Amino acid sequence: MKVMTPVLAGLSLALSTLSCQAGSLDLNLSDEAVQFAASGELAQGIAVGGGLLDSEDRVDTSALHAQVLGVERNRRYDIGVGARWTQLDTDAGDGGGLGLGGYGYAYVPRMPALSLGGYGFYTPSVVTTSDLDHGLEYGLRARYGFTPNVDAYVGYRRLRADFDHAGGTRTLDSGAHAGVRLVF
Repeated sequence: MKVMTPVLAGLSLALSTLSCQAGSLDLNLSDEAVQFAASGELAQGIAVGGGLLDSEDRVDTSALHAQVLGVERNRRYDIGVGARWTQLDTDAGDGGGLGLGGYGYAYVPRMPALSLGGYGFYTPSVVTTSDLDHGLEYGLRARYGFTPNVDAYVGYRRLRADFDHAGGTRTLDSGAHAGVRLVF
């Protein structure tokens, strides 16, 4: 796969969030994958963002996503719900689609720097293109805020897609990862 196109897309996304009111940059790694994501609030309660996943876990996979979410954050929780376009370039098939989902984290009352939660997005076949029939990505994370602007976390991610023809249903990426998120 061509590495420069995803890198340039990720850099463009990161630079576009710099003009937002609040945002974050996120990087996580596993033995077989690397993911970069950026997000920012366009207006209070409306966040845009995107990310790039490059994985060699099961099949060679590049996944690029862009999303628009309604978000709410306070001392007890951090949630977001909305739509995400995911574009897949894999050895098993290619295609994209519009999914719905979100994320949610709850802060542990006795340890306010610790939050537990996860995310999930489902893309049905009615809104997909090319070889992609439907897709699902979900993950769980435990985050710890070392400073007001830096979170570190451990988590689990699973990305599955069903491709038309010989591709079939495939797990494209799964497993544990560790990451850091910068909040500005």
